Amino acid sequence: MNGKQRILTALERRAPDCVPLYIHGINEAPIIGIGRHLTDGLPEVRDFRLMDDTEKLKMVDTLFMIHEQFDVDGITTFEIGHEEKVDDLHVQDRFGVIYKLSPHGIPVPVGHPVKDFAALKKFTPPQPLKEDLGLLDLAIDRFKGEKATFWLMRGIFVRSWRLIGMTNYMLNLYNDPKFLHATAQMMLDFSLAQLDLLVAAGLDVLVVEDDIATNKGPMISPDHFKEFVNHYNRQIVTTAHEKGLKVVRHSDGNLWPLLDLLLESGYDGLNPLEPQAGMEMKKVKDYCGDQICLLGNIDCVDLLPEGTAAEVEQAVIQTISDGAAGGGLIICSSNSLHPGVKPENCMAMFRAVRKHGRY
Repeated sequence: MNGKQRILTALERRAPDCVPLYIHGINEAPIIGIGRHLTDGLPEVRDFRLMDDTEKLKMVDTLFMIHEQFDVDGITTFEIGHEEKVDDLHVQDRFGVIYKLSPHGIPVPVGHPVKDFAALKKFTPPQPLKEDLGLLDLAIDRFKGEKATFWLMRGIFVRSWRLIGMTNYMLNLYNDPKFLHATAQMMLDFSLAQLDLLVAAGLDVLVVEDDIATNKGPMISPDHFKEFVNHYNRQIVTTAHEKGLKVVRHSDGNLWPLLDLLLESGYDGLNPLEPQAGMEMKKVKDYCGDQICLLGNIDCVDLLPEGTAAEVEQAVIQTISDGAAGGGLIICSSNSLHPGVKPENCMAMFRAVRKHGRY
């Protein structure tokens, strides 16, 4: 089997020839840290948005090289080049949301253009653009069907609160639910239009990336989740399936109060299964059985930043033991490979999956 075949087989909750390896997300620092073992001429660590075109091309090539060198089975893609620089610390997306760049990972939303229902009625959302899919197009051209292509699509909760602000969102669960429904519908319309572009481009797997929980539990009640979030995300899942895609649900945190709803929604996979949030592989596998493929669980909070290569290898062995029975397992970290992880531990994880990932 090639990588694409392994990923798709696992997402069908079957056993491929070996346990698939996947990188859900990886920041600039680990790309450069791992890449320095493979190539020369990499830029100094800084936000991708602040690099020149030559540096950006080198980063993309190095990202692809990492997937080739370590036989990673799937490649994550997402929008790049869609934001405008506000100043040296801030960028703005086409919805008008302003983000503060961070050395610790993804930019933080700090400016929200819509405050209330009246403002929403006057707001004209952007249309998804084919040129936003540049990284996907490059990956498809590079790997030519040998690796599964994933696309990270922000879900309805994240898109909504970024537009109107988190505090505003929480208050309007009670004060103005019609405002939240209208916001959600706007975001659903955008997502479905982008989905058409993704299918035409040749995507394999859609990731609905919609962080909804902390380590202690969901940020909103299950009833609110069902009404304001899952109702809309579920339409993305259904449409994606109708168009022939597999769909993975991503959320950090403790998902136990929402897990039955997520299983009922028809997702093919669940990611990233944070052990610190009570989402240990064995526990989730025992509960879910063959209902959903599990993607995760190698600890990126403590183990990958602070552990030894031997400890990483043992964690991979344990995760395979806990989750591989019957298929439906893809190994990746318990969240993105962020700036705090050791490149050597990331490489140890990759190698351990290939060494021990046999059924």
